[in-house]
Amino acid sequence: MAISKNTVKFVKSLHLKKFRQKYDIFVVEGDKMAREMLAQSAVAVEQVYAVEAWAIAHAGLLRGRSDLETVIVSERELSQISSLTTPNQVLVVAHKPSWEWPSLPDFTRALYLDGIQDPGNMGTILRIADWFGIPFVFCSDTCVDVYNSKVIQASMGAFLRVQTMEIELAALLERYAGLPVLGAFMQGLNAFDHSWPEKGILVIGSEGEGISKNNLLLINEKVTIPKGKPGGAESLNAAVAMGILCAIWSDKGL
Repeated sequence: MAISKNTVKFVKSLHLKKFRQKYDIFVVEGDKMAREMLAQSAVAVEQVYAVEAWAIAHAGLLRGRSDLETVIVSERELSQISSLTTPNQVLVVAHKPSWEWPSLPDFTRALYLDGIQDPGNMGTILRIADWFGIPFVFCSDTCVDVYNSKVIQASMGAFLRVQTMEIELAALLERYAGLPVLGAFMQGLNAFDHSWPEKGILVIGSEGEGISKNNLLLINEKVTIPKGKPGGAESLNAAVAMGILCAIWSDKGL
């Protein structure tokens, strides 16, 4: 049975941020990510749109899920609802998780992303946080949506484990008063020599503009990754810089 035009319209709308926000629902595409979604319980999966071969091959993941609607689609139908140039067998519709704010005593380390707009960088930063056991990534409202399909793909499943919330930095610091706030800058204290705190918030700015003017005064400590003497690059990619800083923090802050 062909999927309806209304279904096609609805699922396609979820590729846009405003509709993901309106319905608190997002889309995950591809075999690996779909299997990971179905194997976990933190995020509620509502529907699976899959070609018949995929549904048969993964019947064990789908069996006994009364909460889940599985819809067998043709490759043409999958292409109608997919955002990918070449749709990959399966598309999952899921509810956004409702993360709980940690209490101040339970707060450990967190990242704050100020205007990160590249989906690949956002997804990679989530993956970095996941790798180093940093449980919270907070975002300004100028960041790319965490549930953008390109972010989801780049995160390699990290979005299921790292808690992400959108909040202004000033409001975050009102909630968690007293925590040290470190910022990534081109000029600052040598990150390798710095005495990193056990708890705190590490802020990194946008790929082109850096940390916004409103947030500059909220930074307690400016840290930088020193350039090697022969180095000619003007700057580091935001995700690369975050990876280096998180590795240093993991080594020195614990």
